[in-house]
Amino acid sequence: MHILVTNDDGPPSNQSSPYIHSFVTTLQSAGHTVSVILPHQQRSWIGKAHFAAQVVKPTYFRPGNLHQDDGTTHAKPLQSKAGSDSEHEEWVLVNSTPATAAQLGLFHFFQDRGPVDLVVSGPNYGRNTTSLFSLSSGTIGGAMEAAVCRKRAIALSYAFFSRDHDPEIIAGASSMSVKLIEHLMSHWDDGVDLYSVNVPLIEGTESKRVMYTYALQNYWASGSSFTEIEAKDEENEDPEEKEVEIREQEGRNEGGENVRKRRGHKHRHFSWTPKFSDVYQSVETSEPGNDGWAVKEGLVSVTPLKANFMHVAGLKGELKLSSQSSVPPPKFYALIDYEDSYTQFIILGALSSLVSPKDYRLIPTNDGLPSPSSPFLQISSYEALPFQHIQDHPRTTLVNSCVIRKALIRKHYLAHTIHTYLVKHADCELRFHVPVTLDFEVDYAEFLDEALVEAYQLHESFTGNEGKAAIDREWWILKPSMSDRGVGIRLFSTEQELHDIFDQWELDQSGSEDGEDDNDSIEPALADANPSVTSKFDSGIITSQLRHFIAQLYLSPLLLPEYQNRKFHIRTYVVSVGTIHVYVYKHMLALFAEVPYRAPGISVDPQIHYGLEAALDMRPHLTNTCLQPTSSTTNPTVLPLHSLVSSSLPPALLTSITAQIYTTTSALFRAAVAQPTNFQPLPNAFEVFGIDWLVDPEGKVHLLEVNAFPDFKQSGQEEGRSIVEGMWKGVLGIVLRGPGADGGFFGVLGGEGEVVDVQEKGDVESKWGMKEVLDLDIGRR
Repeated sequence: MHILVTNDDGPPSNQSSPYIHSFVTTLQSAGHTVSVILPHQQRSWIGKAHFAAQVVKPTYFRPGNLHQDDGTTHAKPLQSKAGSDSEHEEWVLVNSTPATAAQLGLFHFFQDRGPVDLVVSGPNYGRNTTSLFSLSSGTIGGAMEAAVCRKRAIALSYAFFSRDHDPEIIAGASSMSVKLIEHLMSHWDDGVDLYSVNVPLIEGTESKRVMYTYALQNYWASGSSFTEIEAKDEENEDPEEKEVEIREQEGRNEGGENVRKRRGHKHRHFSWTPKFSDVYQSVETSEPGNDGWAVKEGLVSVTPLKANFMHVAGLKGELKLSSQSSVPPPKFYALIDYEDSYTQFIILGALSSLVSPKDYRLIPTNDGLPSPSSPFLQISSYEALPFQHIQDHPRTTLVNSCVIRKALIRKHYLAHTIHTYLVKHADCELRFHVPVTLDFEVDYAEFLDEALVEAYQLHESFTGNEGKAAIDREWWILKPSMSDRGVGIRLFSTEQELHDIFDQWELDQSGSEDGEDDNDSIEPALADANPSVTSKFDSGIITSQLRHFIAQLYLSPLLLPEYQNRKFHIRTYVVSVGTIHVYVYKHMLALFAEVPYRAPGISVDPQIHYGLEAALDMRPHLTNTCLQPTSSTTNPTVLPLHSLVSSSLPPALLTSITAQIYTTTSALFRAAVAQPTNFQPLPNAFEVFGIDWLVDPEGKVHLLEVNAFPDFKQSGQEEGRSIVEGMWKGVLGIVLRGPGADGGFFGVLGGEGEVVDVQEKGDVESKWGMKEVLDLDIGRR
């Protein structure tokens, strides 16, 4: 489980917060993911308060050794990712209340760890029994805040009878608490919002009976809970020392009251000194079954509450805990460590919405697997995937990438894949939906002519363009095969322009090697003429990308007057599963350029002399989201494709566009499968691709490129977020829960008792929006 821990006693302190570190350590040892956010100092007796006028400022606490008070507090968080190693563990401290800490922990911190399954407030330094304690308890207030946020919550308190805090007794109480928490989570009553648990801090706690109790209603009987002090004592007392003084009274049964003779409006101060004798007396005279009685008898008290301080009726008697953990082993373990926190949170949310928390357990590294053959899902960057483990355990390990897929994701390999397939399948859809593409290899600009010897179509185009004005020429788009995010893309229409592009790259590279400023070495003439263009669209190109290239015939785009006639391309999310099913997510995105479209010849700036006429303002042509300014309602750069329906894009045309995408995607993966050296899907792997398409003015769809590990954050902001969320839910729905008689790879048939039957393709499409376009058995098991 992912458990969020807060308290009202602050960070570990043998003086005022002696239990929190032991409890967190015990939770972690039980295999739970634990996130900790605490008040930065003692906040007992504060209830469910928030400081309305205060700006909450976090600091960051790194725990030291258990019971040693050697943790350290820092103004800034660690820069590296938090891991399971204690030396990297970091808690959050806030200058506020337990209720505020709970809110911030749920909604503003720890988002990369996925949704919180349970909030535990405590362990409190002292009991929280009877209404007199409960109504003022910051511990219960923190849990109550979580409950009103619709999260399961437990307020945990340790009732001590001696200030001799024996580490073994504390460890026993922590062990009992974790066992009880696991039991309550797996047997949670529908009528309960939160539980208030009181564990007696005595020897043998783990063997004590656990009782459902009700909160004893009691009242202050001795008058004021404040003591007058002389006004000259102006210095504020340390809150931790004051809490120690107050709690020490729990071991006494004091009576009487310090009565002062009233003298009008004498200037006095007042100190909070509750009379615990009132509490003890009410417990002594009460009937068995309440929380105060249970703790007095040395029993563990579990009080079911609603989020209005009322106990829940119907739960009473003894709880029977099994001798072993009440949490059964999960159906699979999951390591989710995506490249960015935006996508990480979406994946974890999709996972929790599809699979019951009892069916999977998140682990920080694959070292957390009980055994190498344990069922295991890993979603992370390609470089972090354990491919040897994948091959050694093909029936129990599932990962989010094929081993080899360069037939699709490298532009020159993609061109070769399609060309080779069309040689044997002349009537394939790819022939009609891929721009004319030439691939070539060049190491140095001086060898460009040699590299283009067989580029007959390019030479024919150059010849045809001779003597024509720029607006009348046939234009080409140059793309480095290994680059992404729009890096290195150029337009050209003559052989001289193409030579100038390569000459300039070589000049830029030599300038960088000579120690010149990189910003000055990137197309200096263009930068001088239009710095705003270069700063966003030309980030240079590294040497390793200056070898493989493709040149594609530039296509005029479909333009929509309703969107300022800006060029756009369509981003589809496609998932390849096993060997091999291919699905296209039906909800697609339209990604727009920043400025209205102008044909390449029109956008030539005669004031720019670099590369003759090849220096272009690329903004009308590049639709990559990473290059665009922040989207706005008047100038959106990312929109759901279906929202574009208008007189310029009627429903019938939209239907035709999506149909073309489906059939072409199917043909594309058939072509890839025909290249087994360069495309090797695995039975225990799936992969999400971002495939980009351009629609021409006649409504014909053209394949642009295939992206592995697409940047979901760039295209998924604002309007696109719901599409990214829905897509990931569909992906995990397919790979984890069907189609298939075993309910997916790990045999997970649903969450919270739900049985899912998605045997038919139509079920997958209607339930998760995934259109299956290819079902092909390529014989790999």
